Order: sequence, then structure tokens, then C-alpha cells
Amino acid sequence: MATKRMTPGFSDQVMGLVKSLRTDAPDCVASGVVDMSTGMLLSYETVDNHPPEVLDLLAGATLDLFQGRTVVMIEDVFKERRGSAGDNHFFQEILVNSENLTHLFVRMNEQQDVVAVVVCRKSVNVGMLFAQVRRVIREYSL
Repeated sequence: MATKRMTPGFSDQVMGLVKSLRTDAPDCVASGVVDMSTGMLLSYETVDNHPPEVLDLLAGATLDLFQGRTVVMIEDVFKERRGSAGDNHFFQEILVNSENLTHLFVRMNEQQDVVAVVVCRKSVNVGMLFAQVRRVIREYSL
């Protein structure tokens, strides 16, 4: 059975999502989409030039945040205790504040192994960031 990533137009959808996130998220300096099943950064836009190795590390860091060994163990415990048998993950959104930036990682609704990443200035209104990113993601069914 073919996955959505194999269908025509998936690449265009990913690029459209990245562009929409970049333009619609407040104080956004970069956006991207990571495929956690392959560990690849599928597309990105940024206002600055970053070394390629930093961009490569973004995909790995995203994978660790959502599917690191300990995170998977926590999810398995919750599933067992709650009697949940589904494949959906408990951790859907992760907000990380660094010294100067705010990073928001959000799983896509349809494909849980695809994560949108938005990086904003630390002065961003976090409520508006979540609202805008959620609105944009609802428009894309990756």
C-alpha cells in the first residue's frame, strides 16, 4: 500500500506548508518539515544562512524529542494504563525555549511521523504562535 509521501503532489504540499508557516507564524525566522520515518528534513525556509550540518541535526533532534527511547517508554506506559490500543502518539506538540528563540514542534494530524517545526524570536506571543501554527496545519492533510 502506497503512503501519502509517495503520492504526486506531496512535495508541493510540504513546500506549501513550510511557506505558510514561515509567513503566518508571528515573529517566525524559520520553518521546516521533518519526516521522522526517514530522519530527513523534507523542506525548510529561513531568514538566515545556516550551515548544512545544523539543518541535518534538526531532523535528528526532532526525532529524539518525539520518539526517543524514554519518550516511547512513557507513551507505552500511558497506553498500557489507559488501555489504549491505537498507534497515535500522546506527545503532539513540544515547545522549546532557547536563549534567543522559541521552537515549536507539531505532529501532523494525518501522518503522525511528519512534524512541522517553527522557529521564532523569543519575544513571540506564545498563544498566538500556537493558534497560527495550528490553523495552518489544519489546512494541510499530510
